[in-house]
Amino acid sequence: MRHVLLQFLTASCLLSSLTAQSAPPAARRIPKVDTLHGEVRVDDYFWLREKRNPEVIAYLEAENAWTAQGMRHTEALQERLYREILGRVKETDLSVPARKGAWEYFTRTAEGKGYPDFWRRRVQGGAEQLMLDQNALAAGKAYLSLEGLDVSPDGRYLLYLQDTTAFREYTLYVKDLASGTVIDSLVGVWNGTAWADDNRTFFYLTADSAKRGNAVWRHVVGTPRSRDVNVFREDDVLQNAGVRRSLDGRYVILGSASFTSSEWRVIPTARPTEPPRIVAPRRPGVEYDVEHAGDRFLIRTNDGARNFRIVAASEREPGRWTDWQAGSDSVFIGSVLVLKRHVVVSQRRGGLQQLRVVPLDGRPAHEVSFPDAAYSLSPADNREYDSGTFRFVYESPVSPPAVYDYDLERRTRTLRKQQEIPSGFDPSRYEVRRAMVTARDGAEVPVSMLLPRGFPQDGSRPFLLYAYGSYGYSMDPWFSSSVLSLVDRGVGYAIAHIRGGQEMGRAWYDDGKMLNKLNTFHDYIDVAEWLVRERWTSTSRLVANGGSAGGLLMGAVANMRPDLFRAVVADVPFVDVINTMLDASLPLTAQEWEQWGNPMKPDEYAYIRRYSPYDNVTRQAYPWILATTSLNDSQVMYHEPAKWVARLRALKTDGNPLYLRTIMTGGHGGSSGRYDRYREIAFRYAFMLDAVGLGGPVP
Repeated sequence: MRHVLLQFLTASCLLSSLTAQSAPPAARRIPKVDTLHGEVRVDDYFWLREKRNPEVIAYLEAENAWTAQGMRHTEALQERLYREILGRVKETDLSVPARKGAWEYFTRTAEGKGYPDFWRRRVQGGAEQLMLDQNALAAGKAYLSLEGLDVSPDGRYLLYLQDTTAFREYTLYVKDLASGTVIDSLVGVWNGTAWADDNRTFFYLTADSAKRGNAVWRHVVGTPRSRDVNVFREDDVLQNAGVRRSLDGRYVILGSASFTSSEWRVIPTARPTEPPRIVAPRRPGVEYDVEHAGDRFLIRTNDGARNFRIVAASEREPGRWTDWQAGSDSVFIGSVLVLKRHVVVSQRRGGLQQLRVVPLDGRPAHEVSFPDAAYSLSPADNREYDSGTFRFVYESPVSPPAVYDYDLERRTRTLRKQQEIPSGFDPSRYEVRRAMVTARDGAEVPVSMLLPRGFPQDGSRPFLLYAYGSYGYSMDPWFSSSVLSLVDRGVGYAIAHIRGGQEMGRAWYDDGKMLNKLNTFHDYIDVAEWLVRERWTSTSRLVANGGSAGGLLMGAVANMRPDLFRAVVADVPFVDVINTMLDASLPLTAQEWEQWGNPMKPDEYAYIRRYSPYDNVTRQAYPWILATTSLNDSQVMYHEPAKWVARLRALKTDGNPLYLRTIMTGGHGGSSGRYDRYREIAFRYAFMLDAVGLGGPVP
């Protein structure tokens, strides 16, 4: 009891300082002072990195208490939002079974249970078999994440990786599905496995202290780990190692890739003890990935084609490439799936996704078309090499995700399942618009909008503008059942497809990274200004939201144009760019020198210095701000948003709410259980609605 009381008194003292809007207690610690490229750098809040320091934990808990106190008047709204979000979820449900060999694999969710369980059944019929009861594994644990489920070719053994820390600390387990018992385990592995044909040998991945995949090992089930063979090691800190089995089962494909180059090797699955054979040596600026097709390899590469091309190479001479699908300035090739009789190429034209189907018998290729002006398309669970169908998921802002099987010969599609909305969903109540906004340098930025039908274009309505814009990740317009809780209250919703993604091709990505990164922030600001100028909303009703690298976007635009937004919600935001990129011991740092730049280089430091959110907080008025994080996030450490909020609190001149919310048991995606995640969404939405004066029930 004394320990609990001491914690309460400590939090109360901290909160009294926060309530006064003065500098938080962290400011009383000795700051870190150093010099870089002639600039004296003072970090008043460096001590918040000390995760095991009880004062740090007390500080985060005090911030949580401050946030809870400030949001207490929205608790009824949070509960309404949670119930609405939950009402759109079919809690007891099945996924569409995916065939692999003699089995069909699927997941099952049950009402009241936080996690899906993993099942299978024989294609020819028979009883269902529970492979992995994730809810039982999660019992008594604050966090659970499963990765890399991988069944042996004969269907007997299951590999899976389990993390209970939220810090991506994995243990690999081998489960005998015949007996239901775990027969082997390996501690301290990374995500990536591949079985050999003997059903006893598998390859797995380990990582270095900075969580960079750096080594591939060969293991035989049931043997001591001391006998494992290191078959590949990557010492270049810019490169991440990986391992997988080709879809046709002929090869283990292993190697490494960075943001600018790659190098892959192959081992026959029938002869797993053979040394790996290189496909093509790495070259600066050349990226490629490998698939196996019959007696040759198909390779997607940017060598001589900025938007990528596909080349073919023989098994005997995999480094000799011949054109298979030429590159194009107007078509970006995103991925290649090789089936026994067809190849399916996922590509983009004009910012929209397409499928190109190529028969391997020489007949003409054809493209698969889609109806909506804005949509999202993704390959689904295609596990079977000898298949005449291709499975994909199609969705749009007004079309719930639908799983289709496309007959590659008949060119017909069969709907296998569409997400149900138990509480009801009427697409006629909404409209989708797609606009092209001219950025300050003339670039045309796509914007996808979801609006309640009849949305007035008079500047009176609130608007949420979401974006990401990094790593070449394309943020296609998807269906979000949760965002309907905003739209149903009259809030407009838009996704800005800003530079840094690949929506408009590889150049769109290249123009939004490294020494072009400012384009990302300028695009977002220009779209926000367009929304106001065209009277879709006003500055007093515009909310900004992004997460992770999108949280960096939030921090940057809050500094650059705080007058443009009523509120900013930054989820797990990467805001302390310089300090993080100076510390190669942190996860992701070294390899991301090719994404953001290396601050040890004067020109790259100077450029990052122009936008790094933490380094550019200044004495000015800021919008309402909510920053969310997780104590055990290994991708964006909790101390980045904590330090950012501390500096904001010390310097901002306004009286607007500033909240930091830390999930003390979560990871990069927040809590692991679905019900907890729904409540986290409801909390963020309540903050947004409160900021724009819509804290009441649905009209």
